[in-house]
Amino acid sequence: MMMMMTMGCFNWSRKKKKKASMASRPLGKRWRDLSGRNHWKDALEPLDLELRQYIIHYGEMAQATYDTFNANTKSKYAGSSIYSRQDFFSKVGLEKGHPYCKYQVTKFLYSTSQISVPDSFLVFPVSREGWTKESNWIGYVAVATDQGKQVLGRRDIVVAWRGTIQTLEWINDFDFGTINAKKIFGDNGDGVGVHQGWYSIYTSEDERSPFNKASARDQVLREIRRLVEKYKDEEISITICGHSLGAALSTLSAADIVANGYNRPKNLPDKSCPVTVFAFASPRVGDSDFKRLFSGLDDLRALRIRNLPDVVPIYPPIGYSEVGEELVMDTRKSPYLKSPGNPTLFHTMEVYLHGIAGTRGTKSDFKLEIERDIALVNKPIDGLKDEFMVPGSWRALKNKGMAQQNDGSWKLMDHETDDNEDVEI
Repeated sequence: MMMMMTMGCFNWSRKKKKKASMASRPLGKRWRDLSGRNHWKDALEPLDLELRQYIIHYGEMAQATYDTFNANTKSKYAGSSIYSRQDFFSKVGLEKGHPYCKYQVTKFLYSTSQISVPDSFLVFPVSREGWTKESNWIGYVAVATDQGKQVLGRRDIVVAWRGTIQTLEWINDFDFGTINAKKIFGDNGDGVGVHQGWYSIYTSEDERSPFNKASARDQVLREIRRLVEKYKDEEISITICGHSLGAALSTLSAADIVANGYNRPKNLPDKSCPVTVFAFASPRVGDSDFKRLFSGLDDLRALRIRNLPDVVPIYPPIGYSEVGEELVMDTRKSPYLKSPGNPTLFHTMEVYLHGIAGTRGTKSDFKLEIERDIALVNKPIDGLKDEFMVPGSWRALKNKGMAQQNDGSWKLMDHETDDNEDVEI
């Protein structure tokens, strides 16, 4: 019989009092170690229980970028966020029962590309009246509330980057070499090569778009600068998370933030804050010179989470180097997932989070050390064994966004206008 647990959060079972007590304890007491102060030494295998919770916390903030993305090309708002910033975390199911998600979204991020990209990244409305024909919503910046600061032990600033929607399509379409990253890293970046596709998405502008007159890079750097200045008298951290393409953008943007001093208040250059990347299913981002630059940034840490049967983390296969530390798991050991599985299942973000909840190392079996709802696996795919009786791909807008009006007619209502955004739709 399937366990009944709260969607989108942990289940604090009374039957396992010790485990529940550890899981409910605020993580703020250990946040520096959990954010990689010591490069997660002795915490990855076996995986530290509180680190599991910490990784899942940021993983769910990355998953939210998928849950709010409007991929319906018949919608005027295809390619946008369904939900506005105001109640964002409530709408994506990260408030009820989630003890650490105490944040407010402060900025939405938008991206375009100057090179041809696959439909899995850019989604455009078929209607001529579509909100934009040049840009897509690509993520958000959020900051811990006062309540969140108490739970997390500091004022945490989060950047979450969205991955591709059809998760494996880009492997063949993004067949690009590296490009010199001097535009990002200045003289320190002379000779540093990064993936041309990730670079273009991060740095491209489009004057025709009301959302990308500034690049995604400029948008995120300006917001990080504003928040670091606002909270400069407090203890701050910057945490950047993403899955797949979003993981690559997380790695690139984190290096950018630290290399160019955006993690330091303008008039307090010695007061830097740590920057941590949680990169799920990340493709490789740059060459050996990028790795050298990344590893030389004292305030920067990165944890790459890799599922062994997932092919994306070994792409591109030649000419690239991996950065940071690696946490390896193997979801083929899970007794809950369909066997033998397929590439899409192994790469899906919810499967990664399921793996974090249950991995006991590459040489051990699988057991849910954190009782995260297994039904979440089937939110975007049909990956659970049939015996658990969870519908596949169950997350959807009610009536696919069609809402009945007072006169009895029906209208597509799949976008919440954000009044505070300084763009016109």
